[in-house]
Amino acid sequence: MKIGIVCYPTFGGSGVVATELGLGLAQRGHQVHFITYKRPARLLVFHENIYFHEVSEVNYPLFEYTPYDTALTSKLVDVVKYEGLDLLHVHYAIPHAAVAYMAKKILIQEGKYIPVVTTLHGTDITLVGNDHSFAPVVEFSINKSDGITAVSHYLKDKTEEYFNIEKEIKVIYNFIDFSRFQKIDKDHFRKAIAPHGEKIMMHTSNFRKVKRVHDVIKVFDKVSRKIPAKLLLAGDGPERASAEELCRSLGTCGDIRFLGKQDAIEELLAISDLFILPSGNESFGLAALEAMACEVPVISSNIGGLPELNIHGETGYLSEVGDVEDMAANAIRLLSDPELLQKFRAGAKKRATEFDIDRIVPQYESYYEEVLAQSLHATG
Repeated sequence: MKIGIVCYPTFGGSGVVATELGLGLAQRGHQVHFITYKRPARLLVFHENIYFHEVSEVNYPLFEYTPYDTALTSKLVDVVKYEGLDLLHVHYAIPHAAVAYMAKKILIQEGKYIPVVTTLHGTDITLVGNDHSFAPVVEFSINKSDGITAVSHYLKDKTEEYFNIEKEIKVIYNFIDFSRFQKIDKDHFRKAIAPHGEKIMMHTSNFRKVKRVHDVIKVFDKVSRKIPAKLLLAGDGPERASAEELCRSLGTCGDIRFLGKQDAIEELLAISDLFILPSGNESFGLAALEAMACEVPVISSNIGGLPELNIHGETGYLSEVGDVEDMAANAIRLLSDPELLQKFRAGAKKRATEFDIDRIVPQYESYYEEVLAQSLHATG
C-alpha cells in the first residue's frame, strides 16, 4: 500500500507512535509518506520506502497566525494526487481529522476517493476535544473518518462518553520496537551517574501539569531519605522551572539531573532501576511501555489507560493520583529488595512483549485493508 501519515513531528506520544508505525510499515514493504511541518523527531534513518513532505509555512502580513490547516490541506491534496496514495492515516484529531476531511472532499471533486483512518491518542479527546468550542468539529470529523482507532479501551470509552460517535472505534494499542528498546550493558554509564552504587530512578515527559513532575520529585525525596538514589528527568516543558525550584527547596538537586529532551531514551532506561509516572491522565502510557521493554518496573498512577498496561504487583505498582506516600512506599519496597526487584524486572519485560511492534503493526495492516474494502464498496 501507499500510505500517507499525518502527525505532529514532536517528542509527544502521538508523534512517536505515528513515526514508529510508519517505519514499521516501511519495513514490511509499504510505501509511507509523512506529511507534516518538519521531519518527525524519530525519523532519523533513511529507508527506501519512506518519504517526507514538508508543509511550507505561509507568511502574509494579513495573517496574524499562519493558516496551517489550509496549507496542510493543500499539501495533502497534492501528495495524494501525485504520489497515488491509497489511504491517509491521521494521528490526533485536531486539526488533522478535520483537515483530512476537507482534502477528501476536494479530491472527490477531482474523481479521487481517499479513505481516512483517524487515530485518537488522548489529549485530543480528554483535554482539547472536550472543550465546547472544539466539540462540534471534533465530533463531525471523527464521524466522517472511514476508520477510527484508539490507543486504549479507556480512550475509546471516553470518546464515546464525550461525543456522539456513529462508527465503531477499534482499539489498537501502542507498541514497542525491541530492536531499539531492550536491556543493554551500560555499566560504565551507570557508574558515571551513580558512582557509589546508588539506585537510579527515572521519569520522562513533556513537563506539562498533567504529568505531575512535582510528584516525581516528592516521591524521590521520600525514597532518597531511606535509600541512596539518583533521579534522571528527561524532557522539557512549562513545569521545568518550578520543578527545579522544588528540588532546591527540598535540598535534593544534588542527586537529580535535568537532562532536557533526549533522543536516546533507551540508553537512560538501560541504567535505570525504576520508572516513575504519576500522571493526572494517560490514555496509554507509552513512556511506561518503553521502560518495561528495558526491564524497568513502573510506579504509576492508576488513571486512564495505565492499568491496561502496568499490572499491579507484577510489572510495577499503581497508586491513586497524587498519593505520593503510597508511590514512595512502593518504590522503597522494590528498591530495598533485590530479589523482588529482579522479579518485577522480568514481569515488566514479559508484559512488554505483548506490545511488540511485530504484533501490533499487522493489526493496522488488517484494519487498513478492511477500510479500503469498505470504501471501494461504498464508492461502487
